Amino acid sequence: MKHKIELLAPGGDVDAIKAAIIAGADAVYCGLDTFNARNRASNISFDELVGVIRLAHQYQCEIFLTLNIVILEREFTTLAKLLSKLVNTTLDGVIVQDIGMFNLIKKHFPSLDIHASTQLTTHNAGQIGFLKKLGASRVNLSRELNLREITELTAVSREHDILTEVFVHGSLCVAFSGLCYSTSASVGNSGNRGRCSQACREEYETTATGHNFPLNIKDNSAFFDLPALIEAGVTSFKIEGRIKGASYVHTVVDSFRKQIDGFIKTGQLLEDGERLYKVFNRDFSNAFLRGDLNQSMFIDNPRDNSKNHAIAKISSTNDKNLISVVQIQEVEHTLYQEKNEINDAVKDKIQYLSIDKVPLTLSFSGQSGSPLSLTVSIENNTQELSTQQTPLVNISKTAAKSFVLQSTSLLTKSEHNGIDHITLDKRFRSLGNAEYVLKEIELRDLSAKLSVPFSELTSLKNEAARVLNHSKALLPAVTLPELERHTKNADSLADTQPQLSILISDESDIHLTTVTSADIYFKLPDAYKRDCTKYIDFLSANPRLIPWFPAVLIGKDYDVAINILEQVAPPLIVTNNTGIAYRANQLGIEWIAGPFLNTTNSYALMAMKEEFDCSGAFISNELNQQQMKNIARPANFKLFYSIYHPILLMTSRQCFFQQSVGCDKPRIDNGCMLSCDKSTSITNLKGVSFAIDKQKAGYPSIYNQDQFLNMQVINDLADLFDGFLIDLTNIGAGDKASPDKVALISQFEQLLAGDAKVEMTLNSMVIESTVSQYHTGL
Repeated sequence: MKHKIELLAPGGDVDAIKAAIIAGADAVYCGLDTFNARNRASNISFDELVGVIRLAHQYQCEIFLTLNIVILEREFTTLAKLLSKLVNTTLDGVIVQDIGMFNLIKKHFPSLDIHASTQLTTHNAGQIGFLKKLGASRVNLSRELNLREITELTAVSREHDILTEVFVHGSLCVAFSGLCYSTSASVGNSGNRGRCSQACREEYETTATGHNFPLNIKDNSAFFDLPALIEAGVTSFKIEGRIKGASYVHTVVDSFRKQIDGFIKTGQLLEDGERLYKVFNRDFSNAFLRGDLNQSMFIDNPRDNSKNHAIAKISSTNDKNLISVVQIQEVEHTLYQEKNEINDAVKDKIQYLSIDKVPLTLSFSGQSGSPLSLTVSIENNTQELSTQQTPLVNISKTAAKSFVLQSTSLLTKSEHNGIDHITLDKRFRSLGNAEYVLKEIELRDLSAKLSVPFSELTSLKNEAARVLNHSKALLPAVTLPELERHTKNADSLADTQPQLSILISDESDIHLTTVTSADIYFKLPDAYKRDCTKYIDFLSANPRLIPWFPAVLIGKDYDVAINILEQVAPPLIVTNNTGIAYRANQLGIEWIAGPFLNTTNSYALMAMKEEFDCSGAFISNELNQQQMKNIARPANFKLFYSIYHPILLMTSRQCFFQQSVGCDKPRIDNGCMLSCDKSTSITNLKGVSFAIDKQKAGYPSIYNQDQFLNMQVINDLADLFDGFLIDLTNIGAGDKASPDKVALISQFEQLLAGDAKVEMTLNSMVIESTVSQYHTGL
């Protein structure tokens, strides 16, 4: 092993953070009550964050702050105020999802270390380069990757001088992180805003295979795969669980600490992992890591599996695998006692750890003709303070917990403007902040009726603040410059009208190019046969088609997609994958950011334009009218919006059919991806059905029963958008008949031309439709 291994722990509240620290975490990630993707966690206040950082650093543990949601336009002023405070702490890093936030931090807060969140769905080499250019120092790889894929991406990351982290324990989403819109579309609780309502854990009507929780997946645990991950070059082993309590966090972190340390010392795995079953779990699986996606990854119980595991363990020791009611009660009682003992032990360990503000005492002394001396005394402070001299003041160090500053001017007699307690309190009260509480100002050794220029008091205060701020000058608050708002590029009034564009995915739909002059995008598959050249020939023979790249492209599928890009060299593409965007920019190919890049603000547009020469972007369909209307367009940049499409709820690398209608294959293989084209549906207990759709060469996906149809936006935001998209891919329709495509195109063209009468026709053609997201927003 040639690199340091970091154990990265979750901290949903102060007690959980304390538990992680004393259990041996190398770093803890936690969130404030804003801008983080775990709204259901207790989270912490800014003052608590500062105390937590101080406590953690005393134990050589780092603190990372989660700012891992998409950001709305109106939030950037508040965000800048928060970041202005964070840069004056010793925070070790921020975890970011939003591309616009990368841009903001890189430009205005460069001292903050940026980590790319799992919400960015990072799974191919191009995305590593993309995130490095945005300013990321490390990236959390997608949880769906196997060891071979992780090893390859970690090697690429080293080339870009970027670290990798991998989730090794905790809850698993059945969907690709960052690409799940299940509760956003249904109840307005977006996972991209930290409000996921966990539709995958819900109970559904019993499926044909007899399951009531067909989307519920077991928890992830790589407890016995640590040597392979170390060999793969992974730097950080990340534990999920910011909505879990202190006892859970301590148990899991302590177990992994002992496993990692034991392996490093002996080359052997010494822990059996049984303690992990004593705290909340849904049973465990490492199937993603092994690349063995099978039905055993699911469990028909979204709640705690601790009791079931304990009972099963007792049953396995009996000759006939039978267990009595009395034995079950004994197991439950023992487990209850063990959990209470864990809780009590953790409480006992953390009760003396304090994150309280550090008390300060300011003692002023001096007499006429001498400098004004300020002694700053710090109670219970274990951090060493630097006392480098500056031209403004003379500093001398007295003790480990105090330091002395002196004015450059001498004190003089003054009958009317003498220094008193009121004057000093007014000048120095700001030293009481998130980290320090100003306990007392002492004047016992300062002679009466003395004066010094107020500028000297200001200098003393500023230097005291610098030393207290770990010898770093306090950075001023950043006021964001007003964004330039560029209009559409148009040669005539007619050019300012939004244009229609069309998305297709079936080669048989090529005839649609003869019935419209609209731009036609062709959606490329998620998966390919190795060395596939079919789409190179197809796109070369149909130059009218604009390639549309999907959101997920892993391993060989990414390699084939890159080959298509390089060989076809189209003048324009749309991509939902930042890895493709990165390569397109290198090749000088014009690209548009697709709707699944979750673009929600002007700073994201600026980042893509400035760093990667992006020429346009689809604005996220999760936004409402108010959230969209103030987005500022960069110069020579086009904005697009999808007005008609199936509503994707989630996409998964796992199979949705094994738990719903069943499948003859025990596990997913490459053949499944390329050949399976099943469809079915599941229904929740409220009677709402969802279409499960698997296209050939596509990932299993779940769609809303209604199509998205938004005709209101054409009038509301015609000045904002250059084009409106209609999706004619047939994806997500299940067994429902789709409207005639030629007729749909004709109706939408008339609608964009200003014929409002066709709205009734379109509503009759698209029977099951909704526009709720446009009204609900994020």
